[in-house]
Amino acid sequence: MLVRLAAPTAMMVDPTLAEMGKNLNEAMKILEDGRKASEPDADRRQFSRCSIPGPLQGDGQDVASILQLVQNLMHEDEEEDKPSHRRMQNVGEQGHMALLGHSLAAYISVLDRERLRKLITRIASDTTLWLCRLFRYESGSAYYHEDDREGLLKVCRLVINTRYEDYSTEGYTVLNSRQPVIYQSATCRPGLGQHLCSQLGLPLSSLCTVPCNTMFGSQHQMDIALLDKLIREDVETGKLPLLLIANAGTPGAGHTDKLGRLKELCEQYGMWLHIEGVILATLALGEVSSPVTAATRSDSMTLTLGPWLGLPAVPAVTLYRHEDPALSLAAGLTSSQPVEKLRALPLWLSLQYLGHDGIVEKIRHAVEL
Repeated sequence: MLVRLAAPTAMMVDPTLAEMGKNLNEAMKILEDGRKASEPDADRRQFSRCSIPGPLQGDGQDVASILQLVQNLMHEDEEEDKPSHRRMQNVGEQGHMALLGHSLAAYISVLDRERLRKLITRIASDTTLWLCRLFRYESGSAYYHEDDREGLLKVCRLVINTRYEDYSTEGYTVLNSRQPVIYQSATCRPGLGQHLCSQLGLPLSSLCTVPCNTMFGSQHQMDIALLDKLIREDVETGKLPLLLIANAGTPGAGHTDKLGRLKELCEQYGMWLHIEGVILATLALGEVSSPVTAATRSDSMTLTLGPWLGLPAVPAVTLYRHEDPALSLAAGLTSSQPVEKLRALPLWLSLQYLGHDGIVEKIRHAVEL
């Protein structure tokens, strides 16, 4: 069995949970091994109503048939004479734990409200504490999201709610008094700033792209002197410097901005500092370079743990610091809906499965590649 379950002599496992693990294992074996599922019975092929799509007709299909369909769809563009290519990439035991988390989340979501509340509170608080300790981000909160841009988007909403006191009642009209400005490096992910403006309802004039150094320093680091000049000019014209997006590992070359100096500049102008990039993973290692350590002083940072740890279908995490829970709720960083907090469950399971040594080993291996 791929997912390790305690022996019955050690502890009693809920039969439903045991069955869930077994079913997941069987499904993954079919998909990974390319095993031919049994053909559906002839009776199941009988179409009862022409207006109903084929797969929905009759009394339904068995699990094996549905999994066979999924497998065929995954490999439909591959050549028939290359069966070796039909094997799905093996996700490993730690990957199975992440996948099991999604099944468990569906099961847990039907518990009674009080039991559900207690369980998700434990899962969310555990996972947040572990991540903050692992990545040296003290006194932080966590937001779990599928789209790795979603955390930054919610952070932008939080900063807008914080800097514009009447935003919750007056809406976008309060932005007319002082146009907000978001600053990003020229080496940021393509389309990131445009996506933020689109989702926030801001004009593209609210996005300022800061060139990198051309005469002194790295050609992939943000030009801090020019950034300072751009901010001062915006302040003089009545605009409000809102947020700065910095890199800890640029998408192209893996360079890190001068995070310590950028934090000082943000404090000078009352701006929020958000950091993202693959080098943030090294914060979990024993020895961390001082330029990267400065990331722990940021107001928020986004961690993409799936690629770093080789885990499928786990959410990205944005760690942030803010003292007003009401504004965090208004920005969507926290939710009053218990089920939404179950997004942390795959990580909660996977981090325990890997342990601290396993997490460090995974990241160290990725760094050495």
